[in-house]
Amino acid sequence: MLDIQTFSVSELTSLIKTILETGVGYVRLRGEVSNFKRHSSGHFYFTLKDTEAQISAVMWRPYADRLSFNIKDGLELLVEGDLQVYAPHGKYQIVCYTARPVGEGYLQQEFLRLYEKLRAQGLFDETLKRPLPRYPERIGIITSSTGAVIEDIKKILARRYPAAQLILYPARVQGEGAVEELIAGVQCFNRLQPRPDVLILARGGGSIEDLWPFNSEALAYAIRDSQIPVVSAVGHETDFTIADHAADVRASTPSMAAEIVAPLAQQVLEDIEAIMQSLRTTLQTNIQQHLAHIHSIVNSYAFNRPKRELATLVQRLDYAEERLVHSITERVRTYQTLLEHAAQRLSALGHENILKRGYILAFKHGRVISSAQAAQPGDELILHFHDGVRHVRVER
Repeated sequence: MLDIQTFSVSELTSLIKTILETGVGYVRLRGEVSNFKRHSSGHFYFTLKDTEAQISAVMWRPYADRLSFNIKDGLELLVEGDLQVYAPHGKYQIVCYTARPVGEGYLQQEFLRLYEKLRAQGLFDETLKRPLPRYPERIGIITSSTGAVIEDIKKILARRYPAAQLILYPARVQGEGAVEELIAGVQCFNRLQPRPDVLILARGGGSIEDLWPFNSEALAYAIRDSQIPVVSAVGHETDFTIADHAADVRASTPSMAAEIVAPLAQQVLEDIEAIMQSLRTTLQTNIQQHLAHIHSIVNSYAFNRPKRELATLVQRLDYAEERLVHSITERVRTYQTLLEHAAQRLSALGHENILKRGYILAFKHGRVISSAQAAQPGDELILHFHDGVRHVRVER
């Protein structure tokens, strides 16, 4: 007889566990979901099957919480995890760490479901869309720090609008953790002081699975809650994501986003010149209007009435001055004539004329004497004739 080793159930199960877990270990597995159950603990339990076999699967809560889609029966999944043996039930199972749907049909259905849900909530209403700033000073960019997307955006902005300051928030744009980093980028820029004037949420093209982080409901809410206008530039022109609909502006490509947010430098100069010309025209128009208003006031009857009254008063003053001058002149002339007549009369009554008629003036001690009694013998007198003076002595 052959010497066959005898195992207990536990020993055999332990041996199988060791062989499977060390010999197979970490695997990638594709299969259809059935018997899906979400436990109250948050753990997922389900079966993966194909047409000929099936295997139990479990996903612990920390990994289940990272999924951006809902697992349900009939969904085809591609999972990665460790092949393990669950000894109490004597069966093997795969402990899943990652999972993603297989096939675009399901993802497209999920996209349409979420789109209709958010649209019904009004998240995509045009009235919520904010205009982009015409001349942004700071532009925030949320994308991968490596690759062609950020380089294309930098080149276009440097060529079109070098005055803008570019601020990059590096984020994963696909795979595990991408949604959280994209949301963190939007929130970070909104806390920044001073804040950017506009945000660009960008990534290059890819499959629907690659673009799936941009179909996150949480990211859509973050975009709408942003105080900064957001431009979504995900994939190619034919790619549409939930982020595109939630954003204020959708750009068909990342390069187009750079074109949209940044005016051409030449256009900026032309706009400045147009504004300056408009200001000059407005200023000249205002000056002309004010001058016309001033002229109308200056030429108005009300404004000129005091002027006319003043002119009348000045004219009356001139006439009064002429009359006064004429009156004074006539009075002076009259008084001059009277003075001349008086002077002639006084001259006729003067002692010179009396002396010429044969009279003399006798002075004694410097005084005129008018009687003989005033001249006593021995007095010396001075006699004034009309043609001279004589000194005499009274004899008797």
